[in-house]
Amino acid sequence: MRQSRNILAPIMVLGIALVTGGWFLQQGMDRDESLYAQVRVFQEVMDHVSRGFVNQVEDSDLYDSAIEGVLESLGDPHTSLIDAETWESFRFRSGADAEYGGVGLEILRREGAITVMTPLPGGPSLRAGIRTGDVIAEVDGESTADWDTDVTADRLRGRPGTAVEIGIRRPGVETVIPFAIHRAVIELLSVPFSVMLQDGIGYLPLQVFSQTSTKEVREALASLDAQGMTSLVLDLRGNPGGLLDEGAGVADLFLEPGVSIVETKGRTPEQNQAFVSRAGQLYPDLPIVVLLDGGSASASEILAGALQDHDRALVVGAQSYGKGSVQTLYRLTGGDILRLTTAKWYTPSGRTIQKDYAAQSAASDLRNVAVGLMGEPIVRPIPSDPDVPTFSSMGGRTLMGGGGITPDVEVMPDTLSASVRQAVLALGARGGMVSTAVFDFAVRFVQDREVEVGFSLPSEQLDRFLDELGAGGEGIEASVLRESRCFLQRRVEREIMNQAGGDEGRFMHEVAWDLPVREAMRLLARVDSQAGLFAEIDQVVGAEPVEEGASR
Repeated sequence: MRQSRNILAPIMVLGIALVTGGWFLQQGMDRDESLYAQVRVFQEVMDHVSRGFVNQVEDSDLYDSAIEGVLESLGDPHTSLIDAETWESFRFRSGADAEYGGVGLEILRREGAITVMTPLPGGPSLRAGIRTGDVIAEVDGESTADWDTDVTADRLRGRPGTAVEIGIRRPGVETVIPFAIHRAVIELLSVPFSVMLQDGIGYLPLQVFSQTSTKEVREALASLDAQGMTSLVLDLRGNPGGLLDEGAGVADLFLEPGVSIVETKGRTPEQNQAFVSRAGQLYPDLPIVVLLDGGSASASEILAGALQDHDRALVVGAQSYGKGSVQTLYRLTGGDILRLTTAKWYTPSGRTIQKDYAAQSAASDLRNVAVGLMGEPIVRPIPSDPDVPTFSSMGGRTLMGGGGITPDVEVMPDTLSASVRQAVLALGARGGMVSTAVFDFAVRFVQDREVEVGFSLPSEQLDRFLDELGAGGEGIEASVLRESRCFLQRRVEREIMNQAGGDEGRFMHEVAWDLPVREAMRLLARVDSQAGLFAEIDQVVGAEPVEEGASR
């Protein structure tokens, strides 16, 4: 018996050694070379969870979670899986739907919540005060917690003129903010208007890149030229992008034929692509200023980067968003769509447009956001990184890299003082009520009187409006109304001008305190060529910026 045990012991040790050795050997294998083994392990885990987990789990849910985990591990907010039913609700983003009845929101389910990606220009949601990043928590009193984007979109759509109640959760506001939004037919106009400013300066706002953008810009330029345009302000602020071909098409209007507009570079050769101008510019040497801000993204950055790199335009305003990645759509079995980032955009000088995601996150930090004169969030500029690479324009000017488009002349919008900002934030918690009151008051105001650009709301009319806001059990506190008086006056005047004169009337009324536009006008009024415009900015660099809170 003792001899048997003596023989058995080394056999057991050898067996354990083989087993453990095999385990460590497996662990030491190159994971790329053991892909088959990894797939087997994954399937085994899925099988064990499906069959033995204490709570019953649907196999489809397990695989959905696994796919979601894979995509989230990439750390890329632009990569996502879009289910087949939801895909149709995104068609308008590519310009496929020229108009639809709804509230004018582009939405996406992100981190378990229905999130506003973009309030469409001119839409009822933007006018009501809905912002990018808002979370739609309720629709007509029902929670959206278990809804996907398709269900939410269906509930938001309806017959034009009907109202939908939306509850919004907003960073920095503890309670759900109610909004009553009237549905409308959404027209995706790229150029809502164009207008001549003083000294022969044309102004052209480009709000989105849709299927008709190049055509609309060409027609607007022709109209301004007929009115005596000698220089141009091309406003891309708040433009979230859109169709790449249209972004390149608009750039083509201002560049000589045969020059680079933008390039894509990916891991595989088929992802590398170059866009080159073809038609030739319509207005050679027309002095141009392009306006950018933190809401200018994607195709807006491609256009601004091309004009800046070729010394065709001076860029004024704030650094753009930095959305410089290319997404490829792959249709999967069952009809779902994989939206995968496959390349990055590069300007003609070689700058990447894509901003580091950490920098984008820092820019969205509430501590880094000020409040503009109309209550809009304004991202303060992040201190420049001394290690950011520099590039040269085709004419030898120094350009900043690091993602996004850095303006040649930085001009931030005017902001509210600290005390007024707190009052406006308190109003924001009652956003739906205030927006509705402003709209209703403006409707009554314009019914029986003519309103012209430059008008000021009479003091007695403003007092009447403030009394309405403070009346009743749901009224706003007197201290908040007192502190935000000037802000509310601007809000009411804006809505009055919007109803009386549309987008153009509203812009002309507000241009007096639009600092980036005023700076563009100041620069263009002094020059008669693009070369002269670049020479002029030597006097701008180093000028003292407007202090935050200078206006109340």
